[in-house]
Amino acid sequence: MVKKVILNSSGVDKISSLNPWIYRKEIKKFPKDVEKGDIVYLYSSKGNLLGTGYINPESKISVRVLSFFKKKDIDFDFIKERILKAYRKRYRLLEKTDAVRVVHSEADGLPGLIVDLYDRYLSVQINTAGMERFRENIIKALIDIFEPEGIVEKSDEKSREKEGLKTENKVVYGKVPESIVIHENGVKFYIQLEKGQKTGFYLDQRINRFIVSEYIKEGDSVLDLFSNAGGFGIYAGIKGAKDITFVDISKNAVSLIDKNCELNGIKGYTVYRENVFKFLTDSGSMDKRYDLIILDPPSFAKNRYEVKDAIRGFKFLISRSLEILNDGGFLAVFSCSYHVSLDDLKKTVLDVSKNMRCGAEIVKHLYQDEDHPYILNIPFSLYLKGLLIRKNED
Repeated sequence: MVKKVILNSSGVDKISSLNPWIYRKEIKKFPKDVEKGDIVYLYSSKGNLLGTGYINPESKISVRVLSFFKKKDIDFDFIKERILKAYRKRYRLLEKTDAVRVVHSEADGLPGLIVDLYDRYLSVQINTAGMERFRENIIKALIDIFEPEGIVEKSDEKSREKEGLKTENKVVYGKVPESIVIHENGVKFYIQLEKGQKTGFYLDQRINRFIVSEYIKEGDSVLDLFSNAGGFGIYAGIKGAKDITFVDISKNAVSLIDKNCELNGIKGYTVYRENVFKFLTDSGSMDKRYDLIILDPPSFAKNRYEVKDAIRGFKFLISRSLEILNDGGFLAVFSCSYHVSLDDLKKTVLDVSKNMRCGAEIVKHLYQDEDHPYILNIPFSLYLKGLLIRKNED
């Protein structure tokens, strides 16, 4: 029998705005015998049905909503239908790439589940106790829909730890080779599904790699910081950049840059396996000038308490980058943390530009690609923000 959870007024307001995260403080009452991952029906104190979700009393986010204002049987058919609906939304993207995010958690109505398609292979994250309950149904649905050659699980260790779950990254179906080649916008990349960061590749930056490369001129000099496997720099090389510098601390990521450059016929590049902050502090690295610099760091702020330190980090990175950027050159700077807003980035750039007495022209606002949907009802679904800035000296 499905258990009932009674929400207080703030929980009811949250549901009314179709926000799927219900915190413990927004719950008025739930059964004492409830276990993590249990399916529950949500009600107001007046007895109004508010939806169906799953609960985890051990998690700060106690309930994640699967269906609003309805009682739903959460079974194989439900999981498969949701995955198919999400996949159909991506058909247009498949005209220009064979690698897309198929399911983006809450933004596709399956909180705690992320699925990426890489050609004939799938990378899966099952990050919550509720989704863990449906592991077998999820894998079966993916096999039925995609008929993949292999599925690798890359569940997020920190997310599962918060849910009281252990993590194992491994192949869960078929076989997955050590590396595969994917295509996007005519560019090719080697990726390693088991060893790579996150689910294998940063698909959310696909559109931004393309947009930023449109500002490259033949012979430009490019600095790709936090380069991972070289995405932005390789796009720039294809567009005619002749001097590309890649910097990343990850041994695995850096090992793929040479392969990806060779795959795309890119020459005239240099790779540094180094901490970006150290690289930008070294006086030798500050002697060179660039026409385009990309700043795509990992998340500096996992929560709102870390925002001040994150801004301090961005201020250093932006100021050092503008120092070595040619007049009229471009700086692409990104934040992948929900807690660091676009306004935070703008203010930081403004503060730095005033101190340096140079103008900062915003050429483009940049966001995650469409297979990582931003749902207005779910504020935290907008996480990747960026600015393409032109440096203007007097």
